[in-house]
Amino acid sequence: MNQSLRAVIDTFEKHGYIHNVEIEVDPVFELGAVLLHRGHDEAQLFKNVKGYDIPVLGNLYNDYAKIALGLGVAPENLQKRCLEAIENGIEPELVTAGPVHDVVLEDGPDIKKLLPVPVWFEREQGPYISAGVIVARDPETGKRNVSIARLRVEGGNALLAGIAPTHHLHALLRKAEALGKPLEIAIVIGNHTAVLLASQFYVDLGHDEYEIAGRLLGEPLRLVKCKTIDLEVPAEAEIVLEGVLHSDGMVEEGAVSEFHGFYEHYGPCNRVSIKTVTHRQQPIYQAILPGYAPEHLLVGGAAIGATTCYALKKKMPNVTNVLITEGGMGRVHAIISMHQPKAGEGKRAIMLAMGHTNLLKLVIVVDDDIDPHDWTQVEWALAARMRGDEDIFVIPGVKADRCDPLEKDLMIAKVGIVATRRPDDSLVPDKYIPAKAPDEILAKVKQQLDTY
Repeated sequence: MNQSLRAVIDTFEKHGYIHNVEIEVDPVFELGAVLLHRGHDEAQLFKNVKGYDIPVLGNLYNDYAKIALGLGVAPENLQKRCLEAIENGIEPELVTAGPVHDVVLEDGPDIKKLLPVPVWFEREQGPYISAGVIVARDPETGKRNVSIARLRVEGGNALLAGIAPTHHLHALLRKAEALGKPLEIAIVIGNHTAVLLASQFYVDLGHDEYEIAGRLLGEPLRLVKCKTIDLEVPAEAEIVLEGVLHSDGMVEEGAVSEFHGFYEHYGPCNRVSIKTVTHRQQPIYQAILPGYAPEHLLVGGAAIGATTCYALKKKMPNVTNVLITEGGMGRVHAIISMHQPKAGEGKRAIMLAMGHTNLLKLVIVVDDDIDPHDWTQVEWALAARMRGDEDIFVIPGVKADRCDPLEKDLMIAKVGIVATRRPDDSLVPDKYIPAKAPDEILAKVKQQLDTY
């Protein structure tokens, strides 16, 4: 199968999900403003970016259903495919050549002049690469790691990388520093859905995200060796920056946007030096509007939901789904679906979820007859099944993630809500029997509804 971003674009075009922007658009603020105002509309393909001959694509995955479409699965099967990918990855295939090497630019090309990297927000101090998948190798084990981090373009061949202390890439950099080695990285821009999504999975260090991408694809991900560093990248990607991540000479980043829509100040960032750029003929630059924007929230949310569900099912097999909500910033609110939970299991699932995923601070548990994507149904469950005096609990003083907008001294309160039926509800005659027509009549009418 075609494993390129272009194949995804073709699929989306057939569904009417691509809007071509023909007029000239400035990559400084204007492009991001268009993506903001068209947050849930079609993907925007900017064909005339001021100062560049490379088009920019954004808002591609601004709905969970579109992520599923990119993988070729039904929306209701998205998390199932993700769980399969975590459990049984497919090893990638190394090939000798690929279109990502159509053009090779060596000797540290000027990234700002070459690529239409947008400047997103007024207080940020430069353009940010926001959909660049970073590939690195563990200097001790040789195993790959694939992730995303903030990448600010500085000038010439220099970038800054904003890496959280808990990030696997940070651990690899510390290992390389201890061994006195440079940490080579490849930044891959313009990826198939499977590669972009796999880069966001919360899996253990040493779990190769390329294998996850392979299972998401349904076949081995084809890789080529980089030209000047010892790494492998997707053969059908659009653009690759080959370089080195430095542990010394860190630079203050200043204000940077986060998923909650505000600025954060995280302090010094690591320098990156780019040696070589390779790209396809007439490449497409893929961007994700950062901050509180649908695509940014949902690509991360899909992966967080899947990895949290995977962890919970190991302990509680009757967990059927974990949805990370868009309104909860794609990071901090979750809805857990359970099949016939016993007394106390809802609260246990909440605590396990919060223990696994530190970002979570509000978790709601519902029965699996409730569609977690439909807030009206979730709210109905809160109204019909939650007993406020027993089913809501608050845990104060919990260690928080540094990017939570309400954290104080890295502490926050967390809230759990159980909105499920109770095992003894059936003992109350007629009280909880749904008022409806016979099932066979409902099914018949639904099947032939268009005839009415």
